[in-house]
Amino acid sequence: MKHGLVMVRNCAFAIVLLSLSFFSTFAQEQRASGEQRLTPKIGVKGGLNLTNLYVDEVEDENMKVGFNLGLFAKLPVTRGLSIQPEILYSVKGSTMTFGILNNNEYRFNLNYVEVPVLAVINVAKNFNLHVGGYAAYLAQANIKKKSDGPDDDIADFDEDDFNRFDYGLVGGLGIDVENVTLGARYNYGLKEIGKSGNFSNLALDNGKNSAISLYIGFGF
Repeated sequence: MKHGLVMVRNCAFAIVLLSLSFFSTFAQEQRASGEQRLTPKIGVKGGLNLTNLYVDEVEDENMKVGFNLGLFAKLPVTRGLSIQPEILYSVKGSTMTFGILNNNEYRFNLNYVEVPVLAVINVAKNFNLHVGGYAAYLAQANIKKKSDGPDDDIADFDEDDFNRFDYGLVGGLGIDVENVTLGARYNYGLKEIGKSGNFSNLALDNGKNSAISLYIGFGF
């Protein structure tokens, strides 16, 4: 599983590098992207999150299914390049088994209000690459114990046991067909989610958020 996570992370960094390369290499294609007017758009979007935590001292890590839902604006800078800020409600987390706690299994549900800001670069008509970053605020945390056994402190964690603020890098791609957009992104968290000096930080061993997001959006 960890090998697979490393591969996904490397793919995310490759997307960032490719985005920068395409921006200069495909300048001619950007001018032929099919945009007739540089008109701002606003819209709604939502989709599926496949999330995990980068944690070292656990016996197993399992991807958790969540969702993302919110608003976006697409603000043209020049033909072929736009800035896209968003505000999303994004459900992240992971299911993990801790060997040091008698192999107890827990589902971490971490619900964020997230603000990505992305450069959207057209590399061909209807096809674009996204690169940027995000900041997020932890609105709610809920930890469920899935295995039998005596209760412990992890099952009692809530949002006060975690860092409220998170931030990281974003890379992805999108397909635009008139006012409909389909896309996929990878979010790589840079902030430890466990609060320093709290048992959550010790238990999660400096764990950070990781998320693959699939979505559909409608612009107006």
